[in-house]
Amino acid sequence: MGTCRMIPELIHVLKKFGFTYSVCNNSFVETVKVTGFWCNMFSYSKVLELGDTIFIVLRKQPLIFLHWYHHISVLLLTWYGHKDHSAPARWFLGMNYCVHAFMYSYYALKAMRFKLPKFFSICITCLQITQMFVGIYIVSYAYIMKGKGQYCHFTDDNAILNLLMYASYFVLFVWYFYNAYISPPTKVKKVD
Repeated sequence: MGTCRMIPELIHVLKKFGFTYSVCNNSFVETVKVTGFWCNMFSYSKVLELGDTIFIVLRKQPLIFLHWYHHISVLLLTWYGHKDHSAPARWFLGMNYCVHAFMYSYYALKAMRFKLPKFFSICITCLQITQMFVGIYIVSYAYIMKGKGQYCHFTDDNAILNLLMYASYFVLFVWYFYNAYISPPTKVKKVD
């Protein structure tokens, strides 16, 4: 639902005001009440997303570093950044809502025991990697524009924290992709 509310506003702003405005102006939070509402829902959703971590633990499945690090760090950074209504969040939230719409639909189908080709999980991981790359670009662009004297509603500490977050996620998701889909499976030696 958040995707259906955030992405059309982002597209509208891109068409009407351009890329820099879409990155540097936070009108989506206070001026546009619908997207402002979905920004708040995004912050709350990060708490709910901890639920899938609980399911992993309860099912006694392996909890990988990427999973718990991602959920805890994004929760903390989202709540930290929520107070500032950072302008680049227009992009961050839109991308995250969109990727999660596909990802949680995939997980729901898997939970219902649908047999899905590996291609779908590969595509979702590629979407996540792309999200992290675009996040790095958006943070960098906003910071550069601000440095050039362009009005950009984005604090320096938010810029640094977001850059560290997106860069670490990018590395971790690429590493996950390599281990899950490219590297040959490791053979377990049988001990007599």
